Amino acid sequence: MSFYVIDVESDGQILGRNSLVCFGAVRLDNELQTTFYGKTRPISEEYDGEALAVSGFSRSEHESFDDPKLVFERFGEWIEETNLKGRPILIADNNGYDASWINWYFLTYSGTNPFGYSSRRISDLWCGFKNDTKIQWKWMRSQEFTDKDGRLHTGFPHTHNPVEDALGNAHALLYMINEGLNLKL
Repeated sequence: MSFYVIDVESDGQILGRNSLVCFGAVRLDNELQTTFYGKTRPISEEYDGEALAVSGFSRSEHESFDDPKLVFERFGEWIEETNLKGRPILIADNNGYDASWINWYFLTYSGTNPFGYSSRRISDLWCGFKNDTKIQWKWMRSQEFTDKDGRLHTGFPHTHNPVEDALGNAHALLYMINEGLNLKL
C-alpha cells in the first residue's frame, strides 16, 4: 500500500452545491517526486468568492478547467500506476474536508474511490504518537532536517497551491517518521 498526501481547494463548503477548484497529491516516499495536480471546472453556478480567492484563481479561470470526469479518470489511473501494493491510503491535514471532496468527486464522476471509505489525519497520527492531544505539528512542513540515512530534507512553505501544500504535509510526515512515528513507506 502507498500513502498519498492530498490537499484540496474549493470554491465553497458544500459538496455538490459548490465545486472543487484544484487538488494536489503526492505519494509519500523519501523523494516526494511523485505528484499529481488536478484542476476541475465548476459543477454549479453557486460559489463563495472568498473561498475561490484562496485558490488564486478567478471564476473565469476556474470555468476554463477540465471536466471533473476526465480529471478523476486521470487521477484514478495515476494512483493505479504509482501505488506500490495493496489499497492506497489517503492522508490529509484536514481529512474531514480534503478526503470528503476527493471521495465525492471520485464516486460522482467515476463510480468508485480507490482510497475506499477511510483516511488518516496527520494531526491525529502525531498526537497519538506523542500521546498529547494538543501537540502542534504544522511547523514541520518547513523544517529542514537530515534523516537517519543522512539525506537532507528541505521543507515547503504553505502557499495554498495544493501540490505545494501536499508536499509540505508529506515533508512533515517524513519528519515524524524520522522522529520515530511507525509509518512504513
